[in-house]
Amino acid sequence: MLSFGIMTLNKRSEQSYFMELAKRANECNINCCRFVPSDINPITERITGDFFNPASGGWEPAEFTVPEILYDRCFYGNDSHSKQCMSIVNWLKARNDIQFLGYGLPNKLELYEILSCTNISPYLLNTTPFTGADRFIGSLLPDHPLILKPASGSQGHGIYYIEKTGKNILVKTDKKNAQVTRSFESAEKAAGWLNSLTAKRQYLFQPYVNLSNKEEQPFDIRILLQKDRNGTWKELGRGIRTGRNGGIVSNLSTGGINISFEDWITEYPSSLRSFLCDELNDIINTLPAALERKLPPLFEMGIDIGVENNGSIWILDINSKPGRKTILNSQPEKKEELYTAPLHYAKFLAANKELERRTNHEKTISN
Repeated sequence: MLSFGIMTLNKRSEQSYFMELAKRANECNINCCRFVPSDINPITERITGDFFNPASGGWEPAEFTVPEILYDRCFYGNDSHSKQCMSIVNWLKARNDIQFLGYGLPNKLELYEILSCTNISPYLLNTTPFTGADRFIGSLLPDHPLILKPASGSQGHGIYYIEKTGKNILVKTDKKNAQVTRSFESAEKAAGWLNSLTAKRQYLFQPYVNLSNKEEQPFDIRILLQKDRNGTWKELGRGIRTGRNGGIVSNLSTGGINISFEDWITEYPSSLRSFLCDELNDIINTLPAALERKLPPLFEMGIDIGVENNGSIWILDINSKPGRKTILNSQPEKKEELYTAPLHYAKFLAANKELERRTNHEKTISN
């Protein structure tokens, strides 16, 4: 049987998703296990993790070799354990005897550089690396607020709205239960706070665009794409994420809610509905190929798209390790497809592994 390993930094994360996936593995003639990258013995290269037992329907402690196919669901922070695991995963990616379901994406700044040279560029907000507080404050103009965000990860956390109002500099950020606002009376005080915030993490900034609905709630469109059992990109679903009134972000982790795409799109006049759908389809049909021309293969991506009142469309984020809540909440009938897609694609990779290895190994190492 094909061995399929799920990698995570914390076995308590995504438990229901991993369980649903593992329950279906045996039917696909796949042995499923899960482990933390740091649980690989560097000498024997054996792993102390969990094996899913179809008979008992649960995870059981086990020791095993590195599986043939790996599904990377590691979300890294700035802690030492994250850095250790990231190094181990990079070592695994460089091996030509192991295949990853998807090889992930670089950070937002690198993605911007790649996509700004493609026909996706009109959908991108101008993105600038944060290189220092003085330069950033010098970029602030009255009535032209900026968004400051981490270059890697985020899930809606650590995103700041920053505005110059007279001599003051106003800062807002969304927490899970409330919005936090702070005002600095001088550029010097704001610079001190900015330097402290960005000392240990790379940031970028973009112009703020109003992506709120009539109720002043921020919203975006989450589109989930995955490769099917034939290795072809397919849309699994789309839904709307709506944040709190007056908020900055619409992520579910910061208190957002879901509505269906169909309910949302019917609020627009028919001519604008047609335009928006055509634009979204153009992005879906163009983006995966644009990325894979420059990067190692992907399995899935969550595309977050903002829409201004005038119909302008912006790609806000591209996530190679997307969640599934938006699709499950708005399209529960997609459940079975969501839980079996990784298994079907793993079987496709196993059947085509020699071709995949020859084609992608050099690109993987360079990335």
